[in-house]
Amino acid sequence: MNSYRKKKILIHSLIFSPDGVSTAYLYDDIALAFKNSEYDVVVLSTTPHFNLVPEQLAAQPLKWGVWGLYKKSLYNGIPVYHVPQKKFKSTFLRLIGFVYWHIVSFFIGLSIKNVDVILSPSPPLTIGRLNNLLGKLKGCKVVYNVQEIYPDILNKPEKSFVNRFLRRLEKRVYDASDAVTTIDQVFYDTIIGRFKDKSKLHIIPNFVDTELYHSDVPTDCLDKSLFPDNDNIKLLYAGNIGYAQDWEPLVRLAEKTKDMPIEIFLIGMGVRKSWVEEQKLDKKLDKLHILDYQPRHLMPAILEYSDIQYIFMTPEMEGMGFPSKVYTIMACGRPLLVCSGDNTPIVNFLKPIGCAKLIAETDLEKKTDEMAEWLKTISRERLREMGAKGEQTIRKNYTKEIVTEQYVNLINSLLN
Repeated sequence: MNSYRKKKILIHSLIFSPDGVSTAYLYDDIALAFKNSEYDVVVLSTTPHFNLVPEQLAAQPLKWGVWGLYKKSLYNGIPVYHVPQKKFKSTFLRLIGFVYWHIVSFFIGLSIKNVDVILSPSPPLTIGRLNNLLGKLKGCKVVYNVQEIYPDILNKPEKSFVNRFLRRLEKRVYDASDAVTTIDQVFYDTIIGRFKDKSKLHIIPNFVDTELYHSDVPTDCLDKSLFPDNDNIKLLYAGNIGYAQDWEPLVRLAEKTKDMPIEIFLIGMGVRKSWVEEQKLDKKLDKLHILDYQPRHLMPAILEYSDIQYIFMTPEMEGMGFPSKVYTIMACGRPLLVCSGDNTPIVNFLKPIGCAKLIAETDLEKKTDEMAEWLKTISRERLREMGAKGEQTIRKNYTKEIVTEQYVNLINSLLN
């Protein structure tokens, strides 16, 4: 008598619940989609170290595993292995932690039995190579998800040792994987020439949970001392305050609009936050509000509170990354103010929809003048019209139900 065994997927991601960042939420939903499709799901990740959310930690407690090398938790019944990681300030300690994660996660992955397929997102690029080796040893399929393009995103000279090493590593990851997914046509066009077998590459976009993120959410849950109740136009950004985005235009825009009925909010953490805080004090930008990360359950109300969401990409990064928060903003019916060059992923995606003011100018003064002038003349009625176009697009093409089904279908086709 034959015994039935569910197909088993190992999701190997640097970030997963209960970490409170966009990649974690993305892969949380992908894991649940496979569970709902009758897969046996196991997750291999790290301890939360990007954004610690007390409520999520309490709901998903971590307990030490064998020999104190890792922790274990359950996410909606899905077992999760967490290799300890910290956000060290020291580059050397970060490197040690990075190496430790690779070594320990490799042996944990090796110990997980009956795996049919391994799915992992970039970054880092090395996770793809590690899973190529695991897949070979375990005799299973390997799918690599390109969320950011390495080594391009590092902006290193082509002839440098780092660039040449990562180019070789990237090619090996692509060639040794059974399938590779990427998130949009620009990414596809950028990397397709790097494949020996071009049929391996597929486009599967990111998505948004429209049950959580939608328009017309009550805002009375927000702390009025942090989110003042007035008639000013409110520009808002929530996420990582790092090097992927350009913060100088934000400060300059805050200077140019300080006498206008406009409030600007910057919510999150990151290496560039202290610089923006210093600029706020030096330039006396009282209507630039800088806050820490807010709990996820408040984000729909925070998005509803805003009139416009802004994203200012750096020239070095604008062609190699696509902020997944774009989908969330659109789902909540909010328009965007975006600085990015022509033919970049974010511009190519938003341009035909009509839900964003796109600024392609590169000169700091000219682009901040253009933004300030647009803000001076735009009406709330026009902003609502723009936001409605974005929300309609999300509900048609980018809900978690629509997109996660594409992941399940791809892996079903590989296994069948």
